[in-house]
Amino acid sequence: MKKNYLMLYLIRMKLIKYFFQFLLIIPFFLLFKIIGLKYSSFIGGKLFEAIGPFFRSKRIIYSNINNALPKISSREIKKITKQMWNNYGRVFAEYIFIKSFRNELFNSHILIKGQDILDDIKKNNKPIIFVSGHLSNFELMAMVIEKSGIKLAAIYRPLNNYFLNILMEKIRKKYICKQQIKKGIGGLKEIIRLNKIGYSTALMIDQRVSEGIKINFFGQPAFTTTIPAQLVKKYGYPVVFLHIERYEDIKFKIVVQNPIYFSKNDTSIKITEKLNNHLEKMILSKPGHWIWSHNRWK
Repeated sequence: MKKNYLMLYLIRMKLIKYFFQFLLIIPFFLLFKIIGLKYSSFIGGKLFEAIGPFFRSKRIIYSNINNALPKISSREIKKITKQMWNNYGRVFAEYIFIKSFRNELFNSHILIKGQDILDDIKKNNKPIIFVSGHLSNFELMAMVIEKSGIKLAAIYRPLNNYFLNILMEKIRKKYICKQQIKKGIGGLKEIIRLNKIGYSTALMIDQRVSEGIKINFFGQPAFTTTIPAQLVKKYGYPVVFLHIERYEDIKFKIVVQNPIYFSKNDTSIKITEKLNNHLEKMILSKPGHWIWSHNRWK
């Protein structure tokens, strides 16, 4: 009885904390809307440079960077960490302008290399597995795929903050990708159902998962999702990597790579290893634009 009461108390306290966090964030979104994209992105970046280190463990961030780049200097680690927080803050500020990115800013702020590949995928009208990581403003990639006319379902992990997650889900469903599928067993079943009616799948493979398998990531075992490998093994879908880079602060280049076709004899481990290798190359190209704050090798 006491244990149940304690659990209920902790849940209530967490909800109260999340609610006050939500109340603190909303005024920033209103301010950003007033001052426009350029200044909002700049302020968001500088704000997160200042406050980010208070919310995430510096030890974990430095350890992660050392795991991936063992020969890097302490000066470079500090530089990457600063760039990470700046990009994190810019993404936060840019959420309020997602509608603009999808409409009037699309052609002037987003450069797509490989649009012909997306056009072919739309023409063939067969399911594809789109894969990437949390680089730069990662939200724009699913938006570009759907805007290209491809039927898409995006797998996502809900935010811990329940109140903020409601707002983010609304933005994502309206302007990024209409079919937002929560990660998990239920989500995988929904993805399979949508695949059968012609939908492609988009997901990030760089976060630690409890239901995955340990695969080398920068030379060390890390729990990695097997969803792409499962879909490849069962249905033979090809995999397409997308890479996004930020340049000139609020402009982006999205690179769509050629489809990867795996053999029927390839194991889930081999498929997942190859995907991790691709992801590593993407991260190394702009290490300051990846989120190093998660305990990826736990």
